Amino acid sequence: MRNLEIVWSPSLWGLRVRSALTAGAVVAVVVLLGAVVMLSLLYRSLYGSVDSAALARITEITGQLRTTTPDELNPMLLTATSHIEAVQILDSTGMIVRYSAAAPERPLTTVPAAGAVTGLSVQGNSDLRVTARTVHGAAGVFTVLAAVSAEPVEDALEDVALGLALSGPIVVLAAAAATYALVGHSLSSVEAIRARVAGIGTSALSQRVPVPATRDEIARLATTMNEMLARIEAGHTAQRRFLADASHELRSPLATLVAGLELAHLHPDTVDEALIGSMLLPEAERMQKLIDDLLTLAAVDDHGLTLRTAEIDLDDVAATVVALTRRTGTKEVIARLEPVRLVGDAGALTRVMRNLIDNASTHARSTVTVTVTLNADDITAQVVIEDDGPGIPDADRLRVFDRFVRLQDDRARSSGGTGLGLAIVAEIVAAHHGTVAIGRSPLGGARLSVVLPLCPHRAHA
Repeated sequence: MRNLEIVWSPSLWGLRVRSALTAGAVVAVVVLLGAVVMLSLLYRSLYGSVDSAALARITEITGQLRTTTPDELNPMLLTATSHIEAVQILDSTGMIVRYSAAAPERPLTTVPAAGAVTGLSVQGNSDLRVTARTVHGAAGVFTVLAAVSAEPVEDALEDVALGLALSGPIVVLAAAAATYALVGHSLSSVEAIRARVAGIGTSALSQRVPVPATRDEIARLATTMNEMLARIEAGHTAQRRFLADASHELRSPLATLVAGLELAHLHPDTVDEALIGSMLLPEAERMQKLIDDLLTLAAVDDHGLTLRTAEIDLDDVAATVVALTRRTGTKEVIARLEPVRLVGDAGALTRVMRNLIDNASTHARSTVTVTVTLNADDITAQVVIEDDGPGIPDADRLRVFDRFVRLQDDRARSSGGTGLGLAIVAEIVAAHHGTVAIGRSPLGGARLSVVLPLCPHRAHA
């Protein structure tokens, strides 16, 4: 039953079979139309050739009849040749006055009224074609009939038709077979790609599919597949690195908390406020911040960052973070804040300010400057955070926005960073359709510049 269903359901046929049948059908139609046109042209050409021979003989005879009588005609004009089968001359009453030796004793066909007529049929002999012309001569009105044989023409047409009938199916079958083979050859490349993709697992993402040498759609498909595999491999590698880095970052504060709890359990008298405030609570806060950052980045990777936008005063957001930093930090924070009102997520932009100012405070020697201004274009605002620390080398200014990236020297792990702050800044700024860049500050350290549109939706449109 399954085989019968396949046979009677063209949609279940393979691509090779459908392509071969389609090509065969198209070629069959073309061959049939070509055969009809060829036979029609050949018919007109061959019959026109034999009719021309008859008309030429009649022209010679009528030319003499204009000045002479039928009895005075040149006998050679009434002689049958390889082209002319019979010649008759009829008077105005339809009686035969002269005829060739092979001509019958009765008129070959009905005498036309006037003019020249070709292709007349002969009663009882379908192999003859008659051409007739009426002429007004010196001896009266005469009609000249010349008969030619149509048999050679019919034989030629039959031979050509037979040849087309025999060669047509061969051409159709050859076209179908060639299409079947060519499509099969093309699909072999697709099958090679499919087989390679089927064998690629998560542990072998470095493999790539073979790219055919031909510059066709299949080659472009293979190239696209390799680009997709490269993206999947990069994402998988980044995910594994992310998990490894997250585990590494969580291990240290968790180990500290476990050690502190074990100490409290075994020696309760040794646990005091100093131990809790200097070791346990900072490590717990560090782990809480790290988990919060990880959840934020996971949400970004999953469905993008969700913003709760409203009109906010960016200078007030910056002022709040600056005031908190001044109370808890040891570095001088200089604020230059112009009134700027924009549409954004207050909580997310507060986090941007806090991450940038905390980062600058961590690496500054003594001074951090925070500037909020409205740009000259009146459609964007700019936030600039500068410090007098060691700065960021040019080669690392893009890399620092990756996750778990910490530079050496002053920006090592001992400073307390997890390498996620600037990554979160980049995600939040991008969600607001803004940009963030790093340069060299006149103070000597890093200069982080954030440009935000006053209306993100209008800027994005």
